[in-house]
Amino acid sequence: MKILDITYVALLAAFMGVLGFIPPIMLSFTPVPITIQTLGVLLAGGVLGPRLGALSMTVFLLVVAAGAPLLSGGRGGIAVFVGPSAGYLFAYPLAAFCVGYLITRFSKLKLRNILLVNLTVGIFLLYLIGIPVQAFVMDIPIEKAILTSMAYIPGDILKAILASYLVYRLVKSPAIKRNLHKNVETL
Repeated sequence: MKILDITYVALLAAFMGVLGFIPPIMLSFTPVPITIQTLGVLLAGGVLGPRLGALSMTVFLLVVAAGAPLLSGGRGGIAVFVGPSAGYLFAYPLAAFCVGYLITRFSKLKLRNILLVNLTVGIFLLYLIGIPVQAFVMDIPIEKAILTSMAYIPGDILKAILASYLVYRLVKSPAIKRNLHKNVETL
């Protein structure tokens, strides 16, 4: 791994930490808050590609596990990985990897393609892993967890739109575009 790759990984992990300083929106019917950090997951995969995107999310989660209060609301430590939002956290590296992999497969990068990947794969994967873990930890039926999670959809759609636009603009940068394609070739 080159120094530039390490820098990009650290930069996106740090960006996730900065997003954690934005206060969460707490809902009265669930302990899982609405946060802006989903945006960072989609950006990591879209800008860094699959390997580095997943690595940046893994580094971020390791720093959180070490006790850094970088999750929205100042949460951190090992306890967050056994709480109701643990599944969403565990899905961060996988979602970043899948988003990065699919975005790099397009021969011509278009905004609508990035948005399609972010919505159908990025957000869906977070829900696919997050909802069952939330149901298990909260000891509620999966149907109730799904119904509760519907409150997150409007915000996640907005985050996917913003992330898609940012990825589209950033990947046009020659340095990032060259690095993105190089990282895909090394998979």
